[in-house]
Amino acid sequence: MKNLLLLFILFILFQITSLAQQGWFWQNPLPQGHQLNSVYFIDNHTGWAVGKNGTIIKTTNGGENWDFQTSSTSNSLLSIFFIDNQSGWAVGVSGIILRTTNGGENWASQYTGTGNELWSVYFVDDTTGWAVGTGTIIKTTDGGESWEFQSSGTFNLLTSVYFIDNQTGWIVGGSDTILKTTDGGENWFSQSGSMGYYLRSVYFIDDTTGWAVGDVGTILKTTDGGENWFSQSSGTYYWLWTVTFANNQTGWVVGDSGTTLKTTDGGENWFSQNSGTSSPLLSVYFTDNQTGWAVGWYGKILKSTNGGENWDSQSSGTSNWLGSIYFTDNQTGWAVGYLGIILKTTDVGENWDSLNSGTNNTFYSVYFNDDQIGWAVGELGTIQKTINGGLIWISLSSGTNNTLYSVYFTDNQTGWTVGYLGTILKTTNGGEYWFSQSSGTSNTLTSVYFTDIQNGWTVGYSHTILKTTDGGENWFSSNNGASNHLSSVQFTNNQTGWVVGHYGTILKTTDGGENWDSQSSGTSNTFNSVYFRDYNTGWAVGGLGTIQKTTNGGEIWFSQSSGTNNQLNSVYFTDAQSGWAVGEGGTILKYGDLPTSIENEVTKTTPSSYSLSQNYPNPFNPTTTIKYSVPQQSQVIIRIFDIIGNEIVTLVNEEKHTGTYEITWYAESAKGGLASGVYFYQLKAGSFVETKKMLLLK
Repeated sequence: MKNLLLLFILFILFQITSLAQQGWFWQNPLPQGHQLNSVYFIDNHTGWAVGKNGTIIKTTNGGENWDFQTSSTSNSLLSIFFIDNQSGWAVGVSGIILRTTNGGENWASQYTGTGNELWSVYFVDDTTGWAVGTGTIIKTTDGGESWEFQSSGTFNLLTSVYFIDNQTGWIVGGSDTILKTTDGGENWFSQSGSMGYYLRSVYFIDDTTGWAVGDVGTILKTTDGGENWFSQSSGTYYWLWTVTFANNQTGWVVGDSGTTLKTTDGGENWFSQNSGTSSPLLSVYFTDNQTGWAVGWYGKILKSTNGGENWDSQSSGTSNWLGSIYFTDNQTGWAVGYLGIILKTTDVGENWDSLNSGTNNTFYSVYFNDDQIGWAVGELGTIQKTINGGLIWISLSSGTNNTLYSVYFTDNQTGWTVGYLGTILKTTNGGEYWFSQSSGTSNTLTSVYFTDIQNGWTVGYSHTILKTTDGGENWFSSNNGASNHLSSVQFTNNQTGWVVGHYGTILKTTDGGENWDSQSSGTSNTFNSVYFRDYNTGWAVGGLGTIQKTTNGGEIWFSQSSGTNNQLNSVYFTDAQSGWAVGEGGTILKYGDLPTSIENEVTKTTPSSYSLSQNYPNPFNPTTTIKYSVPQQSQVIIRIFDIIGNEIVTLVNEEKHTGTYEITWYAESAKGGLASGVYFYQLKAGSFVETKKMLLLK
């Protein structure tokens, strides 16, 4: 009996360590799709950006590559500031302040004494700095070990702080708020200038000349230290989020709808620059009058090397809303969404190619019978069909202008689509002709599913569930006991199915929909999509990045970390270990084996010799970076070993040209998981061999 119990425990531990090797990670946009709120560079190579869900990313090569840093928080970060390439701070929601003293390899939380959002942080040296938020001003003189409150004299939201030395600084915020101090914040006095406008950012070039920007295109300037502020014409009514200057003549402002403005005469004239995006840009930073970066919604990163004349995207992929995803096998899938976008992958989602859909109407659903024949439906009754895997899409006449939200086919000829005002359409010739079926309801229908050519279900608003047993000739209402809108339906056979909807609703039937039982989802967030691989294993996704999973038919649902709070609209799994979810901002997440490592070339400059640097951070958990140099083209092998010499993984085994490289190892990707302890990494290149020690701490 004891042996059986031991075997059972070992089996459970194996399952846990196996699961630890998998998770959800970004496939689009890249490097990630969270909104970025603030960007800061210390030189033309090294910079950081922070944003939603505790996102911190860093580059050491001018933005060519961005690496994730662990913030250990899911709170949104709103501002970042660095004194040098080692010391920096990030602030955000719930009064969070993070500090690093090693360039972001480790971030430690600092106690502030406030739960208010902190919108801006600024330091004049390694010890003295300020952070501001809703009526809140806090100051530190010991690098953030302790923070003390300063009296702001207002309850207004304070959004930006800027100091020119340790005595003189300004704060701006809502409702005409401009504050100034000349004694390090002991006293703050009000300056007026925005006529009630909301100000979002302030920047001073010296103790007399500064600018502030805000809503409805507001740009204010002072030339007497803020005694007087006068308006400058921005030429736009878009909200302006950040202002920065390279010198007293040359500056930039970014804002909503991809707005980028530049001045070369101190703001007397502002002219528009083409950013190449219509997404809001929330932060801009220039290291000189030529080189700068702007960041914003859905992970957008732009860079200019000619003062903003041209902006190049450093983030890849679409940021269009995606409504539906479908795979025909582990390699091949499609995602559809806003303005007729259709994406296709043939390599497990490693790359997504945009296809010409032939329409600008938004798609809400896509379905393929095989890797060649598929349909997509959407607004204004749009139905598009392909017979060659999506290379060419042809328009089909639906006979309605009502928006269509879901499409399903049982074979290449027979299919249904449902939508607005209870619309149900059926085709028996692959979509060449669609005829209306009476749903008996005017409620919007959001999802349709058939188990065979006769038996199907559709769900929708006002807890609607309809069933047919004759291919849709007749649809009758199913008693379900729900009270919320329903979003998605799926069956694993003619008897067993699930429906999900608003406020965490999950319903299950085991008698073909005659009766529906409510299941506890473990969340109140809205579900938009449900998918089951078999009777036991299923997923539901929805608002705020919610992903719930069950392995026992829904008796218990548990949360999986999506790593995002973007809304997820559709989920699809090809097997129990490989799945995808799509949503707002072009979000495509994949579930599967976490990557073993990611390698970047730091520089192509010829190093003087072979070298292997100490990994950082060290100790580490769960990732660490290894840097090495190759002075001539060589076959390079980098391996990880445990303390008794067993090989854990080979990170590199290929020909490398001259240069310096960095490789980030994801230790949690190791088969079976790794225990805390000492490990070794070894570089072999030509006759050169070097081994170093590192420590994993869990």
